[in-house]
Amino acid sequence: MTELLIIAMKGFWCGCAALGFGILFNAPRRSLLYLWIGGFVAGIVKFAFLSTVIGAGIVLSSFMAGLFVGIVATPIARLRDVPIIIIAIPSIIPLVPGVFAYRAMMGLMKLARNTGGEYLNVMAETVYNGVMALFVIVAITFGLALALIARRFIPRIRKKPPGFI
Repeated sequence: MTELLIIAMKGFWCGCAALGFGILFNAPRRSLLYLWIGGFVAGIVKFAFLSTVIGAGIVLSSFMAGLFVGIVATPIARLRDVPIIIIAIPSIIPLVPGVFAYRAMMGLMKLARNTGGEYLNVMAETVYNGVMALFVIVAITFGLALALIARRFIPRIRKKPPGFI
């Protein structure tokens, strides 16, 4: 039970981060709730796949989260009459692997001033972190792109014309 609560809490904060990025990028007010929902879905899916129950890696978890965001964002964008990018992009920004990128940059700075015996260890760690950041970003991109390509096969939701009973 506590693991589910932790996943829900992380999903909540991913939703808050997505909402913040939506506000930062001047998303329409009518889409802000749906931005939070998109970020929440992304966080729930990513951390559920990372949990001990499923045990997937960070790359697969990020791919699935990007895929689910694309699947959720497509009907929401059509329903709210906003471009899908307005919903999808702020929702996936909390998935970006900041820790791996930070560690790779710090490793590059260590390599610039380190010529001692641990040079190869620092080099290996830096390459690992850089490659992981790249793989996670590519996985998020492919997941979202796959969902956006598949949206052609999702039937359109049409609103009823005014005065229609």
